[in-house]
Amino acid sequence: MQTSVDTLVVGGGVVGTSIAYGLARAGERVVLLDEGDDAYRAARGNFGLVWVQGKGLGNPDYARWTRRAATAWDRFAGLLMEDTGVDVELRQIGGMTMALDEDELVRKAADLGALRASLGGDYPFEILDGSAVRRLIPQAGPEVLGAVFCPEDGHVSPLRLLRALLEGFRRNGGALAAGSRVRHIEPSGGGFLAHLVGGGTHAAARIVLAAGLGNRELAPMVGLSAPVVPNRGQILVSERLRPFLSHPTLYVRQTGEGVVQIGDSKEDVGFDDTTSIDQLSRIADRAVRCFPLLSQVNVVRSWGALRVMTPDGFPIYQASTAFPGAFVVTCHSGITLAPVHAHALTSWMRGGPEPDEIRPFKAERFNA
Repeated sequence: MQTSVDTLVVGGGVVGTSIAYGLARAGERVVLLDEGDDAYRAARGNFGLVWVQGKGLGNPDYARWTRRAATAWDRFAGLLMEDTGVDVELRQIGGMTMALDEDELVRKAADLGALRASLGGDYPFEILDGSAVRRLIPQAGPEVLGAVFCPEDGHVSPLRLLRALLEGFRRNGGALAAGSRVRHIEPSGGGFLAHLVGGGTHAAARIVLAAGLGNRELAPMVGLSAPVVPNRGQILVSERLRPFLSHPTLYVRQTGEGVVQIGDSKEDVGFDDTTSIDQLSRIADRAVRCFPLLSQVNVVRSWGALRVMTPDGFPIYQASTAFPGAFVVTCHSGITLAPVHAHALTSWMRGGPEPDEIRPFKAERFNA
């Protein structure tokens, strides 16, 4: 039996580590149980966008939650720098979703117009024609008919972010238990015992399930539900280039190191996280049409990774009524939502008010 702590956080991806960091920074004694790099985890293949546009279409609460996170990102990045000295390479000067034909641009504009209307007009975006896009990004190709621009969009280095969160967690007294896969959770004496595969048990008064796809199996053990399924995304990575892409786009971004990441697939293929030639070819073709200079660039890596998706694509944030002190958190926007996961969400878990924006995101909505 391990020494009992205030909170166990199950899941060492971006979502779990953000929560663990926030709890430790608030003064809690926290153990983070991380299965390891061989686990299926979205954090391993994350694209790194801090993205607002399009988030919450058909669900204004999610749009508000996303915007709350995006507007907190600058302060959050500064906090991580103060705590750890790690620059997460936040660049938040607005992002674009490119359109290669009129129908695509009209459809995107209509979607964001509907979002703006659902939020009472408070939703910043503008429609750029092709000339306006090329004034901002001269390397955009002639096939780019226009783009949707949102000034609140940006991007970070997901690897630097994960490093900063872990380092900040440790410096605030948190303990990382690497290689710890939870086999069973046992409510016990008003708290919880987490039994590990291979032996060993951790005890705490509170437990937070942020295990991505693993939440599906773990949540029912504490009276919760997480009907999540995998959705594969594939990414191409180029050699380093001189900076040319000043603004991130939904499918193409240039990192602080100069490499270009290209990702544009959503596939229902179960737990298959390999890559496929047909999808990578399609992804590359669209990227070259948007930025013709990429046709002369070497691709140095590619990978597939699994998103964590609920049936409607929105998160689950829920406290157990059967076993108070147990929480489940699952979403597929861990980068964008990191600031609110570290602060507003952990404040609620510690007894503060539940953020208004997350009240609708309970698993019972899938039982209707």
